[in-house]
Amino acid sequence: MIRCIAVDDEAYAANIIADYISKVPFLELVGKTTSPIEAINWVQEGKVDLVFLDIQMPELTGIQFLKICGSKCKVILTTAYPEYALEGYEHDVVDYLLKPIPFDRFLKAVHKAQSMLQLQEPVKVAPAVALKPAEPVAASPVPDYMFVKGESKNKFLKVAYSDILYVEGLKNYVSLFLPGQRLVTYQSLTDLSEQLPQPPFYRVHRSYIISIDKVSMIDGHTVYIGEKEIPLGETYRDSFLSMIRDRHKV
Repeated sequence: MIRCIAVDDEAYAANIIADYISKVPFLELVGKTTSPIEAINWVQEGKVDLVFLDIQMPELTGIQFLKICGSKCKVILTTAYPEYALEGYEHDVVDYLLKPIPFDRFLKAVHKAQSMLQLQEPVKVAPAVALKPAEPVAASPVPDYMFVKGESKNKFLKVAYSDILYVEGLKNYVSLFLPGQRLVTYQSLTDLSEQLPQPPFYRVHRSYIISIDKVSMIDGHTVYIGEKEIPLGETYRDSFLSMIRDRHKV
């Protein structure tokens, strides 16, 4: 279960989120409040996994809340002001819901939060199996990592290709999903796809690039990486499935 709280200075808005939470089997409502200070206490006490957070509050803004508690829980922003979306993503929020919030849009956001929280869970390591020593291979001059632009002007983050699970494009920036971590960088998905080696990376949708090494299952028009469901777009489906058959003789 994902433990949730709804934080909004307008009680009726918090009640709507609380009602939505009650309709989702894997969500548990820990509390709802009009006070971001009370919400901070719940987070600091370790009672919360996911916060539905309004931005415009007189006591403490949502952005100030993120600066205090953003690393201790996942946050979905709820607001009537679309101009705060980009600033919210700079603080690594899960999603941004614009009021009035349709239930189907709410459901999409919580499934995204579920996938991100599952990636943070400890990975069970299988027992080591003795293998025949491989033949020595000459070192490759091709780097096994890339640098992506961070949140400040001259900050760049080193990312190993082997750590990338999948990449999601969001207009002029992309999110790189790693085990237990999400990095946001300002560039297009097309530009990033030119930096990533193929294989193991393949574009499977106009909004997604995946690492084929991380795929656990392909079912019809859906690719699974762990519990994450990634749509397989019609434009990319035939070439992707053909690659799978040729590469793995299936």
